[in-house]
Amino acid sequence: MSSVARLYPSRIAALRSKMKENDVDALVVSATSDMLYLIGRKLPNTERFNALILGQTGNPYLVVPELQYPLVASLAENAEIITWAETTDPIRVASDLLHRLDARSVAVDGLMRGAFLLRLQERVGRQVRFSDGTPLTAQVRLLKDADEIARLADAGGRFDAIWEAFWKNGRLVGVSEREVVEQIRKLLFAHGFDTMEWCDVGSGPNGASPLHHHSDRIIQPGDPVVIDFAGTIGGYFMDTCRTPVAGTPLPEFIEIHEITRKAHEAANERARPGVAAGDVDQAARDVIAKAGYGERFMHRLGHGLGLDAHEEPYIIAANRLRLQPGMVYSNEPGIYIDGKWGVRIEDIILMTSDGARSLNSATRDLVSMN
Repeated sequence: MSSVARLYPSRIAALRSKMKENDVDALVVSATSDMLYLIGRKLPNTERFNALILGQTGNPYLVVPELQYPLVASLAENAEIITWAETTDPIRVASDLLHRLDARSVAVDGLMRGAFLLRLQERVGRQVRFSDGTPLTAQVRLLKDADEIARLADAGGRFDAIWEAFWKNGRLVGVSEREVVEQIRKLLFAHGFDTMEWCDVGSGPNGASPLHHHSDRIIQPGDPVVIDFAGTIGGYFMDTCRTPVAGTPLPEFIEIHEITRKAHEAANERARPGVAAGDVDQAARDVIAKAGYGERFMHRLGHGLGLDAHEEPYIIAANRLRLQPGMVYSNEPGIYIDGKWGVRIEDIILMTSDGARSLNSATRDLVSMN
C-alpha cells in the first residue's frame, strides 16, 4: 500500500450505500485497518485522536493532530482535513462535525478506543443513537477488488518461495523452536515482507497445543513441527502453516498427516459460490471425524484475511454466510494429540466463480527435514 494517502471513492460509495440501508447518518472510523482501506494510509493508533468521519453525502472529514497533517496532505483536494493543536479537545471537534451533519444515528468502528467513544457519546448528547459500525465496513471489505487480489496473490507466491527455501536449506533436528523462528524471520524479510506478525513453532508434544507460540525446546529426531507464520507486505497479510518432520516420521504421524491433507482437500471441493461457510467447515470436519479424531480438531476451519490477519468471512460451523467470488479465507484443518504431537495444513483460499483457488502452491505433502 502506497505511503501517500489517497481516497478510494468506490469503497466509500459502497460504504455509504450500506449506511443508507441501515439508517446510519454518520460513520466515525478511527485509526484502524478500516481507515487504511478507505484512505490508503494507516495513521498512528495512539492517545492522539484520529478519525475519518463520513456522512451519507459530501466530502469526507478527516480529523487529525496538527503534527500528522503531512501524512494526509495529499487528500486535501477530496476531503476536508481538520487539524487540532495539542491544546485543543479533538472530541469537541468531532462532535461539532457530527452536529454539522445533523447526525441522529452514528456508527463507530469496533476498534475505537473506549475512552474516545465514551467522551464522544457524552459530548454529542443522548439524542444521538450510537451503534457498532463493524458490520458495515465488514460487508464492504468482504469482497476483495482486483488490486487486493493481486496483492494477496503476490504475497502467496512469496510465501511459497519461503517454504521452498526453508525445506531446502533450513534445519530442524537439534535446534530449538526459537531458532526455527529466526530462520523464518530471515526468509520473510529476504522475500520482501515488511513485518513478521507471528511465527508459532510447536515441536513434538508442544504441537498438540494449537496456539503454542515457541520455546527453547530442542527438536528431536522424529518430531513433527507445526510451523504457522504470518507477515505483511504493503499492508496486506499472508498466513500459512505446514507441519514438516525432523528426520524420519513415525507411521502413526504419517497417517494423521494424510487425514489432515484429505480434510483440507475436502473443504476446497465443497467450497463453491452460494455454499455456506459453515458447510465448508463441516466438509473438513467430517473427514477427520470419520477417521476417529473428531474431538482432536477443536478450532474453526478458517478465517478471512486481508488488511487484518483475522477478518470476515469466518469458516466455522455456525456461520451461514454464503460464499461469493472475491472472498478470501484460510483453510487450516488440524489434529492435535495430547502429549504427542499436532498437525495443521493451512493455505489462503480465494473464492472464484469456479470454486476455491489456493493462493499457495507449496506442497501439502509431508516433508522430512534434517
